[in-house]
Amino acid sequence: MTGIRSTCPYCGVGCGVLLSRDAQGGLAVSGDPAHPANRGRLCSKGAALGETLDLGGRLLTPRIGGRAADWDSAMGLVAQKFRTAIAEHGPDSVAFYVSGQMLTEDYYVANKLMKGFIGSANIDTNSRLCMASTVAGHRRAFGTDTVPGTYEDLDEADLVVLVGSNLAWCHPVLYRRVLEAKAARGTKIVVVDPRRTASCDKADLHLPLRIGSDVALFNLLLAEIAARGALDADYLAEVAGLPEALAAAREASADPTGLDPALLARFCEMWIGHRKVVTVFSQGVNQSSSGSDKVNAILNCHLATGRIGRPGMGPFSVTGQPNAMGGREVGGLANMLACHMVLENPAHRAAVRQFWDAPAMPEAPGLKAVEMFDAVADGRIKALWVMHSNPAVTLPEADAVREAIRASSFAVVSDITAETDTARLASVLLPAAAWSEKSGTVTNSDRMISRQRAVRDAPGMARPDWQQMAELGRRLGWQDAFDYAGPAEIFREHAALSGIAGGFGLDFDISGLAGLSDADYDAFTPQRWPIAARRGGRFFAEGASFHPDGKMRMVPVRHRPPAARRERRFPFRLNTGRIRDQWHTMTRTALSPRLSAHLAEPFAEIHPEDARRLGLGPDSLVELTSPTGRAILRAQITDAVRPGEVFAPMHWTGETAPSARIDALVAAVTDPLSGQPESKASVCALAPFAAGFHAFAVSARALTPDTAYWARARTEAGWRAELAGLAPPEDWEAWARGLFGSPEAGAQTVIDREGGRARIAFRDPQGRLIAAVFAGPEPLALQRDHLAQLPGDPAEHALTGRAPADLPDPGPTLCSCFSLGVNTILTAIETDGLASVTEVGAALGAGTNCGSCQPEIAALLTASRRASREAAE
Repeated sequence: MTGIRSTCPYCGVGCGVLLSRDAQGGLAVSGDPAHPANRGRLCSKGAALGETLDLGGRLLTPRIGGRAADWDSAMGLVAQKFRTAIAEHGPDSVAFYVSGQMLTEDYYVANKLMKGFIGSANIDTNSRLCMASTVAGHRRAFGTDTVPGTYEDLDEADLVVLVGSNLAWCHPVLYRRVLEAKAARGTKIVVVDPRRTASCDKADLHLPLRIGSDVALFNLLLAEIAARGALDADYLAEVAGLPEALAAAREASADPTGLDPALLARFCEMWIGHRKVVTVFSQGVNQSSSGSDKVNAILNCHLATGRIGRPGMGPFSVTGQPNAMGGREVGGLANMLACHMVLENPAHRAAVRQFWDAPAMPEAPGLKAVEMFDAVADGRIKALWVMHSNPAVTLPEADAVREAIRASSFAVVSDITAETDTARLASVLLPAAAWSEKSGTVTNSDRMISRQRAVRDAPGMARPDWQQMAELGRRLGWQDAFDYAGPAEIFREHAALSGIAGGFGLDFDISGLAGLSDADYDAFTPQRWPIAARRGGRFFAEGASFHPDGKMRMVPVRHRPPAARRERRFPFRLNTGRIRDQWHTMTRTALSPRLSAHLAEPFAEIHPEDARRLGLGPDSLVELTSPTGRAILRAQITDAVRPGEVFAPMHWTGETAPSARIDALVAAVTDPLSGQPESKASVCALAPFAAGFHAFAVSARALTPDTAYWARARTEAGWRAELAGLAPPEDWEAWARGLFGSPEAGAQTVIDREGGRARIAFRDPQGRLIAAVFAGPEPLALQRDHLAQLPGDPAEHALTGRAPADLPDPGPTLCSCFSLGVNTILTAIETDGLASVTEVGAALGAGTNCGSCQPEIAALLTASRRASREAAE
């Protein structure tokens, strides 16, 4: 296979991709068979990357106060505001909020500028929201933020435990790797998650524990390890803290997990009985007010048994962003220095300061993410720069964060688009180069450094992030320190600095790459760190840590319930997370019609018992309220969640569904050690949303809704939207014209004013459908996925809301990789007698690429068999 080798810009798996021009002048994207992370596989999001590169919506020029400007004017104003704030209020009056989507070279320049030259540690990252608790747990146990595992361990494990990780949807390529190990060598899978997720489909055991009780579960396991004589005495000779950790584990008088004792016993039997255990954990562990303790509860069990650092065993944190690891390596967190050196360590600070020839260096951590925006709100931060992030949506208490940025003294936002909730609040907007337009490196979850490569010129006046940061450094007076020729020079400097960390005996050392030429950098192939002559590739097999005494640490941890307590006004526990085909706030994935087709509307998973009690039907809109915010979502009635618990995805924004900004409901409670917010255990109340009308619309161009609830998504033909309002409009046709911006188009109308129903279609002079809307007093039964295809066609049947008999309706998209709908798959199951997921894959292709839709295919097969039995009876 040919093409330019690069790396996918989504999750932390770090999949290699091959990029080449297609026949239409676009970019063809395929998996790179030579990349060790994915071996040629891509998930639905990676496979659709070529659909997300359209320049519509791109920010092409700097903007000052919403008006186009040139770079000199924009950067002159940015430098003036930062310089004035520093001079009048000190270095801690300014802040950078950066992103795990930045390249390592970008991160490095930003961290160097803030910590070494401005002299503040007020640089933090949106990675604080996804893996800061892992960093804290690693540092307590190992002395550094070292990920001990590799992806190859998944291939060799006898047991893989997924804790707070829906690997099947959030890291599908890794999940396929686990399933391949299960097929090849019988690897067992245990899922620890309050919800029944897609990852449970092939699991041997699911533990639906109460939200927030992970510490209790792993303390119970640790106590059982000791009781069964499964402690590894030889390994424990190199570990401190066993007596204290065991004492804490044995303290609990009651089990807060809510699990059946038989399930607990089976889990302990499986974990203790399999020597090669990999415990994979992610946001369900990290996003907690006790996230650091949860991490250490897991690490304690691996340390107690010596199951770490050897093939097929160990704790393994999988990250959510493509370069969260790179950000950790360069020190792009408020409580880190650089290259895993410690900010509070005088020797480390002096060494870094000397290396950079820096005029200043903070001695204490800066403001972590939630603290940073509190400081924006109360005026302590006078100048803020947000890079490639959307904190007005993603931070807890998002409405308050949005208002803080809006009212701030000065806010710079650099991004690829002006159409985000945060970008719309900026004093100055700076156009940034996007993936496929910029070059640098990223580090994935198993410490593999890979190249991202530019294959297209950045459009308009867009610039790479490192250039923007370096220009600010030069304008503030540090010309020589930020006079970089390109990313290769920055990488060499980063690698050389890591040699100083290696000299202190720390883990992160890539000094073997400090002499790379520009040509070597261009040709760089994936390598896992450390990359230094004095160090091998695995950590902790013999127990040696990076603590001063060389011993690992077991940490005594105790169960603490979530900080927000359920009460009569807010009786539900709110869990938030990701869905299969979207990523973060959909700035990129929402550009793809096929990714938008799987779950086109924000929803809340609610247990049937709770739904019955509240009077909610399967198509109802439900209003969620918490002490800090409000949301309206579509009710999804399912026993995949526990009674009293609700799940809602975190992707929708003011651009796609303003009433579904779910982090507005999340309390700004953080882990006291890591500063990571508790995004999965807030409290809320539920009530039916009293809509006066419901509507569904399709359009060839973007809609401009103005209703209490709306959610829009792209389609191949344009857009689709769900809407609901408090009262039906007095003039349905006038309302529809405003919705579509179609004042002159010819209209077909079927309106029942007394019944509150309307069906309206607008057509161009050639008779082609421009847009159509269907409205009524209750949710409408329509063939939505068929209707979404019609704009641009004559579609004389449009107002029927259904496909003609001779034109099958594919139904809602189930397999995004091959754009296959539920009805298409069901028809094949029933007409061709398909009886397994494998047979469906062989006949249609569904589930054969990334595999993340296989659990849904299995559910269709089960439903089809049930329907056949009922029909026979």
